Amino acid sequence: MIWGDKNLAIVGGDDREIVLIQELTHKGYSLRVFGFPGDMISKQVQVCRSVSEAVTGARVVILPMPGIKDNRQLYTKYMPGGVRVEKEDFSGIGFEACVLVGIASQYLKSLAQLFSFHLVEVAEQDSVAIPNSIPTAEGAIQIAMEKVPITIHGAKVLVIGFGRVADTLAFKLKALGAIVTVAARNPAQLAKCCVLGYQVVELNNLAKYIGEADLIYNTVPAPVLGKKILNQVKKDVLIIDLASSPGGTDFPAAENLGVTAILAPGLPGKIAPITAGKILAQAYPPLIDSWLSRCTDG
Repeated sequence: MIWGDKNLAIVGGDDREIVLIQELTHKGYSLRVFGFPGDMISKQVQVCRSVSEAVTGARVVILPMPGIKDNRQLYTKYMPGGVRVEKEDFSGIGFEACVLVGIASQYLKSLAQLFSFHLVEVAEQDSVAIPNSIPTAEGAIQIAMEKVPITIHGAKVLVIGFGRVADTLAFKLKALGAIVTVAARNPAQLAKCCVLGYQVVELNNLAKYIGEADLIYNTVPAPVLGKKILNQVKKDVLIIDLASSPGGTDFPAAENLGVTAILAPGLPGKIAPITAGKILAQAYPPLIDSWLSRCTDG
């Protein structure tokens, strides 16, 4: 379905958005974009010189998964100097437009309230989160293979949380021969883990097991690995925190204790940007079409 030039804008991002632009153009969408070199973009796409130019009159705006931070910085790989987004940049956005973003900062939420646009956070939608769990899990395992002096096979691996990412990660770790323990609060999740052949521990009892782990993955976006717990881990353990920034690990405490802890959000875009871009290209059209149809009907 082809829509007018002023309906759809893509602002900022990385290689995922390059793929997304290509896929949406191929599907017939007419786009305006900002934050990408002109030689990387099809001539069918209008390359804008500012955020304001791109979003003015837009009915749908696609922001990168990390969005716009509270310090007003737009996530954009191809503009090393950075881009600061001021309130005025969104003042011309279409009335009751839809803005798609992975995770919305408080600043972006304040812009939505100020300019009356509809904000959709896609990172937790199944159509994005479940497919994205695969490159996230593969990237998380790659980091471990590069950093630890033992094989995954036979390693005692603790996975904290059992959401979409943790589910896929635990499955892949077990397939590699790891001894997987999952820590979670939800009794149904713990029961499922038992059925799948994982060892389980209630999150409240984490301290009783954590000292046995060779490798720890955290997927819980809450402070679960504080100083008290970190005092009980092996000194040569590796902690990989996959939760959204700032993660669930007390990183200063880990450093003071000599424990290696890595915050690793956004792995799909770093590890497999083509796959991640195609995931977005599959997930976004239904959202875009639904909103533009609503605008047309209105």
